[in-house]
Amino acid sequence: MTQSLLQNEPTVRLAVFFGLLIAMAVWEVIAPRRRMEIPRFIRWSNNLALVVIDTMLVRLAFPTLAVGLAVIAQDKGWGLFQIVTLPGWVKVVLAILVLDLAIYLQHVMFHAVPGLWRLHRMHHADLEFDVTTGLRFHPVEILASMAIKLGVVAALGPPAIAVLLFEVLLNGTSLFNHANIRLPGRVDAVLRLFLVTPDMHRVHHSIYRDETNSNFGFSVPWWDRLLGTYIAQPRDGHDDMVIGIEQFRTPRDLWLDKMLIQPVIGPASGDPVKPAPR
Repeated sequence: MTQSLLQNEPTVRLAVFFGLLIAMAVWEVIAPRRRMEIPRFIRWSNNLALVVIDTMLVRLAFPTLAVGLAVIAQDKGWGLFQIVTLPGWVKVVLAILVLDLAIYLQHVMFHAVPGLWRLHRMHHADLEFDVTTGLRFHPVEILASMAIKLGVVAALGPPAIAVLLFEVLLNGTSLFNHANIRLPGRVDAVLRLFLVTPDMHRVHHSIYRDETNSNFGFSVPWWDRLLGTYIAQPRDGHDDMVIGIEQFRTPRDLWLDKMLIQPVIGPASGDPVKPAPR
C-alpha cells in the first residue's frame, strides 16, 4: 500500500486538496463563523489564480519535490534517519513531527526577518479569512519555502511515506484552519489540544501586531504552546476583530496584479521581530 501511495502521489494530493477545498467551501456557506463583507468572487478568483501560478513555478524551478527527494535520500543513504535504528512507524511519526516543527520555525522566521516579512505579509493582507486565504502565498515565498523544505528533507532523510503524509497533512490543515467555519465552543476547545483550529489560527490574521505574531502553527498547536507564541482568543472577539494589515486595506489590493507587487510597496509594516505588549 505504501508503494502504491508513493507511485500515485500527485493523484492522492490532488484528491485530498479538491475534496477538502469543496468540503470547507460548502461548510462556510452552511455554517459561517463570520459575516463576509467582500464578494467571494473577487477574492476567490484572484486567490485561486495565485495557486495556479505558484504551482507552475514550483514545478518549473525544482527538478524534484519533497517526496521525490526523500526517495532519493533513502536510496543514497542521506540524512539523520538513515543512520539511526528505529522501528519504521517511529521514524514516520518522528519525521512528521520534525517536519512540522521546521515549518513552524520557518513561519516565525518569515515574520522576524523584514525582507521575508515583505513576502509573507501578502498572505496577511487578505481582508477576509476563509479557505482560500490558506492558499494565498506570494510565488517568491512559495519558492523559498520549497527550497527550505527540500533542505530539511535532505538533512533528515525521512521515510518517503512520512513526507507524503506530512505534505497531505500540511495542505489539508491549511485549508481547514483558514476556513470561515463555525465549530461549537466545546469542540474547538478539545480539538485545539491536538490540531490548529480556525478560531486559533484566525488570531494570527488579526491587525494587532502582537496577535499577528502568535499562533504560527499550521498543523499541531504544541509548538506555539511550548515556545510561548500561543494566544487563545483575539482581544476584540472573533466577530469584531479586524483581519489584515494596515497597509493594504482596499478591495483593489485583493487583485492578483496588486498582490504580486505588494512586497516592494512601502515599508515593512510595524516591527515583525518583537510582538507588542498586550
